[in-house]
Amino acid sequence: MAPGMDGIFARESSYLGTYVQVGVAGDRVISVSFPNQPDADATEDAEFLDRVFAYLEGVEDDFQDVDIGLTVDTDHRAVLEATRQIPYGEQRSVEAITRLAGLDADDDTVLDDARTALAENPVPIFVPDHRVRDGPSAAPPDVEQKLRSLEGL
Repeated sequence: MAPGMDGIFARESSYLGTYVQVGVAGDRVISVSFPNQPDADATEDAEFLDRVFAYLEGVEDDFQDVDIGLTVDTDHRAVLEATRQIPYGEQRSVEAITRLAGLDADDDTVLDDARTALAENPVPIFVPDHRVRDGPSAAPPDVEQKLRSLEGL
């Protein structure tokens, strides 16, 4: 991301049927949401939004080079960082992600906590929770299904 790009950026997606709104602070993506209307101070002109929209048009992108800022507890961070490693067009189970995060996937409480981390993911698309086949997504269900469909999942 270019230095000094702090702010809120949004653009309407005809594919998703909603806006994609991204919050950036300190050159890190800190939030992604899908509102019916963007925040009043959101701007459309951002190079990284061009990448998101190219992805929504079918261009394969894993966004690994995009810096994200996660303000979540340690175990949730581990789950989200493991989720970020799922390649485009592939999916993993909650159990597999939990193991990849270095957590005890045989413990139902840990698996529930992993599901909570996915449901509360502050940066869907950049942390592709839609690639976790049996877990919740922080994106609305219709957006999650379109992202899954886009990647052939």
